[in-house]
Amino acid sequence: MTRNYDIKIAYHLDDYIELGVANPVMVNMALGVNSHCLISGMSGSGKSYFELQLLCRLIKADENSRLYFADYKGDDTFDFLHGCQRYYSYHDTLDGFNEVYGIMQKRMSGEDESRNQVTLIWDEYVANILALQERDNKLAKKVMGQVSEVLLLGRSKGVRLICTCQRPDANVFPQGSRLNYGVIVILGAPLKSILEMLLPSSEYIDMTESRTFKQGEGILLLQSTEMTFIKVPTIRNMDALKTVCMKGLSG
Repeated sequence: MTRNYDIKIAYHLDDYIELGVANPVMVNMALGVNSHCLISGMSGSGKSYFELQLLCRLIKADENSRLYFADYKGDDTFDFLHGCQRYYSYHDTLDGFNEVYGIMQKRMSGEDESRNQVTLIWDEYVANILALQERDNKLAKKVMGQVSEVLLLGRSKGVRLICTCQRPDANVFPQGSRLNYGVIVILGAPLKSILEMLLPSSEYIDMTESRTFKQGEGILLLQSTEMTFIKVPTIRNMDALKTVCMKGLSG
């Protein structure tokens, strides 16, 4: 059973800058509260660094959960994951998604009555789908439909999707599926168009106008209602973190 799903996402940015205090931002990542997650950030924003920390924290939060990692771009940050049982790279990313989607289908049909948490982290999801559209548009539409299904139904069946991208282009999030992400993180200096796509109102956008976000700094939005400015922590022991991630994606 899940022991505790309060995850340290980051530090409060203003406390860190103005007071030098590392005041943690905690988020309850239990599927019934904040399930699916969308992480957006341009190149150099610190997105992959944050993603790696989130993977580690989710693994440590629940020893009975099962994590999958689909790495379309093959970022150097994740080189150490090659060879892990539930790590999928480049053209194999759909294999990872199909595995997770299949689990949800079995749970929907009653064939699988387990409810241990299953999470797929899909790195550079948008780039992956755009490339798939160029190669096989029919298959791309099918995958996007299945992604929408996971976003809509996965929470009740213990299945979570965490997608990362540079720009959350609307044409790869059909039928308003972006609204099903309970946790949205925007890192680095975002384009205004990104803020308009992901923040719920002009009021929230106005709150960011005077902000200059550096690498590893940005915005956390929970359930489209609670916005916090954040700073991603520094990893003190990268070898230990890598060990946790490799074990969590293996066996």
